[in-house]
Amino acid sequence: MGEKSMADVSPSTIDAASMAGPRGTKPKNRLSRRNIFLYGTLILISVYYLLPLYVMVVTSLKGMPEIRMGNIFSPPVEVTFEPWVKAWSEACTGLNCDGLSRGFGNSVRILIPSVALSITIASINGYALANWRFKGSEVFFTILIIGAFVPYQTMLYPIVILLREIGLMGSVWGLVLVHSVFGMPILTLLFRNYFTAMPEELFKAARVDGAGFWGIYFRIMLPMSVPIFVVAMILQVTGIWNDFLFGVIYTKPATYPMTVQLNNIVNSVQGVKEYNVNMAATLLTGLVPLVIYFISGKLFVRGIAAGAVKG
Repeated sequence: MGEKSMADVSPSTIDAASMAGPRGTKPKNRLSRRNIFLYGTLILISVYYLLPLYVMVVTSLKGMPEIRMGNIFSPPVEVTFEPWVKAWSEACTGLNCDGLSRGFGNSVRILIPSVALSITIASINGYALANWRFKGSEVFFTILIIGAFVPYQTMLYPIVILLREIGLMGSVWGLVLVHSVFGMPILTLLFRNYFTAMPEELFKAARVDGAGFWGIYFRIMLPMSVPIFVVAMILQVTGIWNDFLFGVIYTKPATYPMTVQLNNIVNSVQGVKEYNVNMAATLLTGLVPLVIYFISGKLFVRGIAAGAVKG
């Protein structure tokens, strides 16, 4: 039987079809009870997190006479950046009155080698555990995973003794070593899961073509692993930059990171409590990880989805 032409369709059939109305699923109501609850909850959570940030920003842009008026939610009548300048270069931390600038330099000197060293070693570990199974690899991986769940507080004193014996106690490189070691377990897990999720045929084809351990790593694995490297970088930058405990224990005043300098500024008992300077100092301290996260946020989500939940 052939298909019916338009001439064979009677007008009554067309009228009946038009009277039946559109077919398909009924459009969902955007103002349904479920959507109202969902978006209402998200808005409340957003306000909960954004309100303290708003108070910090507006307070840091006010002078002390305006702050003493008591309305912390009102925008500044006269915007001033003097608290930011003072927090950066003039605020006192004990006997030194050079603000956060010295702590910023120390944090950068700690951050860059710590991130580079920990990510490099962890990526090689994850690659070896995923593609080059060796005798004892599962035991080694188990030890790393256990290390990720050991509380830092139980290892503070042994690490003090270790750093003292090797001559790195109180130095920047001692803190670099600590951050690199403690970041290794979770980063190795991330890289191992990401490399395991890659097509095994790529690895086998490279082996057939004669590529060795480092050839496969640099020519195949690295170009395909940008998202997980971004994830590792953000995790390490955030953790190292925001660290206070290791910084206050394993360094000395001359090498204090920015977070320790911030604590000394906020808890200073000299003179009048300058809330605008404290707020500006807090925002300056958190600016670096915030900027990095906003720049690479999409790659962070892709890397987490691709590697962190697969094994």
